Amino acid sequence: MATQWARLTKTGAGAGDIASLAEALARYGERDAALAEKLRHWVGRTLGNRPRLPDRADHHNVMDGFGQSWGMAVQARDILGGIHLHEQVTRPPVPRQLLPVPAHFTGRENDLDALDVMRSARRADRPQVIVVSGPAGVGKTTLVSQWLWQHKEEFPDGHLYADLKGYSPGPPVSPSDILGDLLRAFGRKELPEKLPELTALWRSVTAELRFALVLDNVLTAAVARLMLPSASGSLVVVTSRHRLTGLVTDGASFRHVGTLDEGAAVELLSLSVGHERIAREQSAARQVVTLCASLPLALCLAAARITARPEQPMARFVEALTRGAGPLGTLAVEGDRTMQTVLDESYAALAPDAADAYRRLGLLPITVFDASLAGAALGSDEHEADRRLQLLLDVNLLEAVDGSRYRFHDLVHTHAVQRGRQEADAAREETVGRFLDWCLAGATAAEETLTPSHRTLGPRTYRHPPAPPCSLPDEGTAMAWLETHRETLAAALRYAADAGWDDTVWQLTDALWPLFQRLRLYEFWADAHRRGLAAARRAGNRRAEARMLTSGGIGLRSAGRWEDAVEWFRQALDLARETSDRRDEAQALNGLGSSLKGAGRREEAERCFTEALTLREEIGYRRGAALSRVRLGELALETGNFARAVAFLRRACADLDAENDTYDGTRAGALLGFALVQQGDEREGLDRLHTAREHFATTGSGFWHGRVLDMLGQLAAHRGDTAGARKFFEQAFPLLTAAGAPEAERVAERLKEPEPEPPEAPEPS
Repeated sequence: MATQWARLTKTGAGAGDIASLAEALARYGERDAALAEKLRHWVGRTLGNRPRLPDRADHHNVMDGFGQSWGMAVQARDILGGIHLHEQVTRPPVPRQLLPVPAHFTGRENDLDALDVMRSARRADRPQVIVVSGPAGVGKTTLVSQWLWQHKEEFPDGHLYADLKGYSPGPPVSPSDILGDLLRAFGRKELPEKLPELTALWRSVTAELRFALVLDNVLTAAVARLMLPSASGSLVVVTSRHRLTGLVTDGASFRHVGTLDEGAAVELLSLSVGHERIAREQSAARQVVTLCASLPLALCLAAARITARPEQPMARFVEALTRGAGPLGTLAVEGDRTMQTVLDESYAALAPDAADAYRRLGLLPITVFDASLAGAALGSDEHEADRRLQLLLDVNLLEAVDGSRYRFHDLVHTHAVQRGRQEADAAREETVGRFLDWCLAGATAAEETLTPSHRTLGPRTYRHPPAPPCSLPDEGTAMAWLETHRETLAAALRYAADAGWDDTVWQLTDALWPLFQRLRLYEFWADAHRRGLAAARRAGNRRAEARMLTSGGIGLRSAGRWEDAVEWFRQALDLARETSDRRDEAQALNGLGSSLKGAGRREEAERCFTEALTLREEIGYRRGAALSRVRLGELALETGNFARAVAFLRRACADLDAENDTYDGTRAGALLGFALVQQGDEREGLDRLHTAREHFATTGSGFWHGRVLDMLGQLAAHRGDTAGARKFFEQAFPLLTAAGAPEAERVAERLKEPEPEPPEAPEPS
């Protein structure tokens, strides 16, 4: 037996050798116990602890559940005579089929950690399923391969990989073909033809194995479910552009993979292109990252192009990405798949109604939208629009911004625009028209809630009136709506101006008045009114022209562009006198006075305010007269005539309250409070200031909230409360800075003053 043992350890054992050794072990075990023990250990290592060699006390015909036979085998209790088995059969190698991980793998630490957490939370009595989803080109397969290689020791029976090609242009691979390949990887050659039998065999063969299976590019949960094993020690990782939430019934865990952050994206580019080159061309490198939308696939394609042309500045490649075929067509290397191809595949897999939504949303000049906006553009109700948005979200052609809004990834948006252009002209015009009308209706609803007295130019013009109309019943809701959709409204206005939809341009500019007034978005304010003024003039609407001149002049004045504002208001004054519109004449005079005051021409300003007040009183325009009194009160405050300021401002507050103009009434009340404290009436003055502060904080008027805090800081400093003044200035500064207010510079100077020393502790008595 020792000779046989020595031969076997050198040459390996066939099935016949194992059988004869089993017999020898039983016969001689008692005489050579040490050798018998060595034999048991050697056979166990050779066959992965599956066959169980009997000893003398357990000598009967048994093969337990771990038994697997690779080739000829004899299963018997007693054999008389010789048995000769000559076929040499070896066990198939342990499959390690994972795709290789690219040399430059970075920026996925959080995803790897999340997968580790999921793995540690697995149940011991069932196979584990993890779904990794994300947009095309985000690096799902690479991430999964990296993670599974790190856990190789947990899967002694191997790693299997199957690409189901769910997004390829041809038909997807059949489940039967995939199951056949998987079974052959475990040594099965004779396979049934029918899918149910293949599925049953797959579960039987793998019942006691510990392995990991990657199902890549899976289109539906049903297809993945066919290939789930029954082995409790197994792991199946499914990658898909869909979220595959249907696998939740199979106990799946889910990880959504997003694009790289900018730092990781630049690092990935650096690893391929070289850190020195990236350091030399930082600006161009960041532009490449932006144009590639931080997608790993796009970045790797870009890096290959850049590396192949070391003599060419990276800025040249940036130019190539921004013209001609753009990023979708440019990002390709020697015939490999382009970004265009992978997004075409995702689009081809969409249901017809989802594809229609994708094309139509691609026509809009925005990348972020909610169900209300999408419903308007698609001509459907919100419920139907949200269903379609969910379909696009499920396939990762949209990303969730928050609980109610979605966005197109930059490269996906480019692809959606491309598909949208294939729509018929009438469909394109209808879709964009519905979108613009939705923006105009929403802004008008907010305007009616926030500044009802501003709505004096008649009804709006709609091609497709939104149904139901947007409802914004209170100031907080209305202001929140404007802030949430600010970028959308700005994009809509630019689009309408470029497309020549003149009535929509000036009407939308007019409707955005409370946004300009409260948030002080000076660049947007000025740009919108330049466009609105040109549109009103093209439309030949003199009233709209006058409104654009006065509202735009206020924006220029508020931004400290005094001479520009004076010019706009002089044009408005000339137009009002030409058309004999006394109301507009008074408005122009009031704005002209404010601009002259800002330019330091106080006497001219006072004459304009006084003339505007007289005109407004003559025509019975009480709110307008109150606003002229506010201007005269401010002028008196600046000259230190507090009694005159209080008189003007108290009357203005009363009239504005009577007109239900809460915003301007609170603004006048804050100025009155400041004047009262200066005059010596601290109780009423501070009460009015704190009331105004609470109102502006609640309604989201950052500029006036900051101005009131500034006033409180000035008053605290005047009475010697240096620490209190500093607290007010610290709160005011970010609000005024965000609003681009000229007052921010003065507050910044106050904050440069040294902080007061804390009072010394009293000496103990």
